[in-house]
Amino acid sequence: MKIAIVCYPTFGGSGVVATELGLELAHRGHEIHFITYRQPVRLALLNPNVHYHEVIVPEYPLFHYQPYELALSSKLVDMVKLHKIELLHVHYAIPHAYAGYMAKQMLKSEGINIPMVTTLHGTDITLVGNHPVYKTAVTFSINESDVVTSVSQSLKDDTYRHFNIKKDIHVIPNFIELDKNRNEKLISCQRSVMAKREERIITHISNFRKVKRIPDIIRIFDKIQQQLPAKLMMVGDGPEKEKAEQLCEELGIQDKVIFFGNSHEIDQILSYSDLFLLPSETESFGLAALEAMAWSVPVISSNSGGLPEVNFDGVSGYLSNVGDVDGMAQNALKILTDETELNKFKANALKVAERFDIKNILPLYESLYEEAINAKSK
Repeated sequence: MKIAIVCYPTFGGSGVVATELGLELAHRGHEIHFITYRQPVRLALLNPNVHYHEVIVPEYPLFHYQPYELALSSKLVDMVKLHKIELLHVHYAIPHAYAGYMAKQMLKSEGINIPMVTTLHGTDITLVGNHPVYKTAVTFSINESDVVTSVSQSLKDDTYRHFNIKKDIHVIPNFIELDKNRNEKLISCQRSVMAKREERIITHISNFRKVKRIPDIIRIFDKIQQQLPAKLMMVGDGPEKEKAEQLCEELGIQDKVIFFGNSHEIDQILSYSDLFLLPSETESFGLAALEAMAWSVPVISSNSGGLPEVNFDGVSGYLSNVGDVDGMAQNALKILTDETELNKFKANALKVAERFDIKNILPLYESLYEEAINAKSK
């Protein structure tokens, strides 16, 4: 199949999932065309089946905000005609589903009938998409998609609750490429750089937005380090980072917390981690938790959104109510203070992650692609 993938090219979960999906599809022989305003951060072009097409938005003084949706829809039309693309897969409802719909209409006027798969990832539905300014357009774009998927049952339920959706929504969870993890050569970062031998390594990775409850992470860690030697790895960047650094100073633990910023060494950091913290207000899925579990790292998380569908309570880690800092710290200590218990949770985390191996998830997408293309050809 010839497939166009539209996504955000940033460090965020939706862009990572879209990129990894496209690369795996290419490895299976499909021709993949990434169409976005910048090359995705995890996109490797060393594959004859992978192509990247940049969307250029020319600046014009008349426009206060440059019309990306117009440029994207026009680029989609041009690329579909030039490369004989058979299907559009757009990730994130805003603005990609809307631009995809406009491209479909323009192509239809030229006798080209191309199906569109829309994958919902989270804040495009629960936060941004639900804003009154966007809600009507988002509802329309979803309903006009040929196939709609969501990354969790929780997100599917939220979509039906917040929007007047008449389409069936297929739940296809996010995934991890386990073979890549097992074959990774971890030579650029050594454990001794992060912590002493006797210290447990606890990690958090996110975009440091309020929804991640960054102060909770610092306070959970503070309670942990009072009971055993530990270091906290804070990976990522965002609006809450500076406040987190200040909180560490207030608690007197700044020498036990490392702020990495956005890093390309996430795999190395996770490979040495003993525990992952994700106490978020909500998560549509919890991809960061899954990435940790794929490195045999148990997870302490909230029980909000799609997290219970990824982190199995008492198996791969523990779940607690949002804001329960004391409970999360106690659960963390249950795992960390006993070597046998820690090893059990590490093994379980990997076993749970294996359910989400890309080899198990990719055929679900391929099946939907084939159905959509066959339906349009009739």
